[in-house]
Amino acid sequence: MMSWAKKAFRVAGAVGLASALFAAQGATARPGTVNYTEGGVTIDGQAIAAKSLGSTEVEPGQVLRTGQGKAEMLLTPGVFIRLGDNAAVRMVSPSLTDTRVELLQGEAMVEADEVLVGNHLVIADRGVDTQIRKNGLYRFTTEPAQLAVYDGQAQVFIDERTVEVGKGKQLTLTQAAAVKPQSFDRRLTDNLYQWSSVRSEYVADANQSSVQYIVGGNPWGWYGMGWYWNPWFSSWAFIPGNGFFGSPFGFGFYSPAYWRAYPPATYFARPGVVAATPAARVAAAAAMRSSMGSAMGSGGGAFGGGFHGGGGRR
Repeated sequence: MMSWAKKAFRVAGAVGLASALFAAQGATARPGTVNYTEGGVTIDGQAIAAKSLGSTEVEPGQVLRTGQGKAEMLLTPGVFIRLGDNAAVRMVSPSLTDTRVELLQGEAMVEADEVLVGNHLVIADRGVDTQIRKNGLYRFTTEPAQLAVYDGQAQVFIDERTVEVGKGKQLTLTQAAAVKPQSFDRRLTDNLYQWSSVRSEYVADANQSSVQYIVGGNPWGWYGMGWYWNPWFSSWAFIPGNGFFGSPFGFGFYSPAYWRAYPPATYFARPGVVAATPAARVAAAAAMRSSMGSAMGSGGGAFGGGFHGGGGRR
């Protein structure tokens, strides 16, 4: 049986982390916040100190650049852009309703776990703008300038033309390029793809670590969508406003309402990390679909339209 002292310690820890999470929400991350780096990473030639990760922002006009290293930058809540080796992006606009970055060099991947109707997410590549329209995974390169959509949907604006690029399609991003997207093998991956998958799992863990304390520390039941700082992970955690979202890599992001209704039954070994096993997520998803019926698919019901099943997007 757990001693009184241990129980008190755990309660105090939960309250303390919940307070830290809510305090961080008061100064939430903005588009352009550098969330994680490996190796050589600079902003306008100045190295980023490890202790400043999570608080350093790429301001309009500034360039985030990697050497032999990688970087993860936050865009709107639930959207990450990740740079591979020897890559560079310029921040054009960090507005929540008009988020624009320009890929100057190398390769970047955009993981979009929640794209809201009001978001206007644009990646410029060699003078061609691409708007991220749906949740998914997008790969951009400069040599050659190309977009590949692993999952989701994007609109590419070339001259006066608008080209829709969907799941499993790629398009060369030049003014003289053919306007018909071509199929590609989504099973072909590279180092940045694998690194992005690992990062996706890590930020999903940060979500699941954070959301339990948001629920435990807020008995009033009001929860806001956005970024919450998780001191255990030294990372911003994405917390959806409702439902349960699956990343393109198959990892889950819980909203507090979903967590409260269907708390997971199993725990990871890492301190402070709680997450459902795939089987538990599938069971919870089935139970929720059964209880909410068709309203879940149409955006109705108590949890809204953010539910995408028990793993990756369908």
